Amino acid sequence: MTDTGPLPPHAAPPGCPAHAGGAVPLAGLEYQQDPSRLYRALRREHGAVAPVLLDGDIPAWLVLGYSEVSYVTSHDELFARDSRRWNQWENIPADWPLLPFVGYQPSVLFTEGDEHRRRSEVITDALEGVDQFELARECRQIADQLIASFAGSGQAELMSAYAHALPMRAVVQMCGMPHTGEDTQRLVEDLQISLDANEGQDPVAAYMRVAERIQQLVKEKRERPGPDVTSRMLLHPAGLTDEEVVQDLITIIAAAQQPTANWICNTLRLLLTDERFALSVSGGRLSVGEALNEVLWLDTPTQNFIGRWAVRDTQLGGRRIRAGDCVVLGLAAANTDPQIWPESYVGAENAAHLSFSNGEHRCPYPAPLLADVMARTAVENLLERLPDLVLAVEPEELTWRPSIWMRGLSALPVEFTPVVQ
Repeated sequence: MTDTGPLPPHAAPPGCPAHAGGAVPLAGLEYQQDPSRLYRALRREHGAVAPVLLDGDIPAWLVLGYSEVSYVTSHDELFARDSRRWNQWENIPADWPLLPFVGYQPSVLFTEGDEHRRRSEVITDALEGVDQFELARECRQIADQLIASFAGSGQAELMSAYAHALPMRAVVQMCGMPHTGEDTQRLVEDLQISLDANEGQDPVAAYMRVAERIQQLVKEKRERPGPDVTSRMLLHPAGLTDEEVVQDLITIIAAAQQPTANWICNTLRLLLTDERFALSVSGGRLSVGEALNEVLWLDTPTQNFIGRWAVRDTQLGGRRIRAGDCVVLGLAAANTDPQIWPESYVGAENAAHLSFSNGEHRCPYPAPLLADVMARTAVENLLERLPDLVLAVEPEELTWRPSIWMRGLSALPVEFTPVVQ
């Protein structure tokens, strides 16, 4: 779809999920520290597709089954990405906290068909221009700089001082921005607010500030192109407009920063708390790859993704889905579906998880490989530089950020022998 005007509105249908028995709010605090409890409870009561309520009691469907998530993401003709199809827009307030996720933007995230393929090709070609060996070298340099800032103290809070900072610096450098400075720090903060707002924060305003900064970057690169992702997108034969490049760059940066930061931190937590890895943490390399993959199965950074919208009335997991209904992809629930892991065992060597989604709208190649370079380099370098790294608190004292969407620690405090610079 190339038209940016509104699609025909749908009236809220009778019998929508809001009126289905047992719909569970996804916005409360009850399951935020242990969302797997929620997924198990919903699966027991409703099966593979459960009625849920988003913020403000807005009805939606949460897809919990591995096969069902795979089906939704493989059938764009039934479950499409253009959110203007939603039959609940008349009930959505202007300050709704999930608007940054679902409010239609002319970005690759919401395009469909030929237009989506055109936009995805530009992103793929631009990212393929990133030399993975050079990216690993730059990540090692960034890691060394960050570690040097706290190595002499013998203690650090790794979420803020390391895990968040490294992928952000790497991705803005890939896009042609300076990787340090106040502008970059504000961009990091606004991205975090827009993706995972806490009480008192305005995700919509934060998103607008992100867009303004990226607009400035695109203007600069249009005038003075360089060897970076932004310039390659602007110079691509597909001829994207500046606004299209702005929107797609926001998608690239947002997808690279917080999910990768959480992937790094969740992997470090696993390495520091799980007895299976404890003996090899100091050596690191043999277990880091296994830990990274296991985290994608069991603590995937993007727990739930909103979403898809039903193109017409259809059936899914025994449920009647009406045209315009919102379908939330339960990536974490699907990855731990007992139908694919009947013995409750997840094989760390198996890479068939849905953490990068599936189908035409999955994370575009080679983005998962670049994220792996960033995460693997971050973890390996930290363990090599600080081989006696240990948690500064008991494992049960670690807390997760209060979000049903993203899975990441609030903080990861550690101790180690101070390193004299």
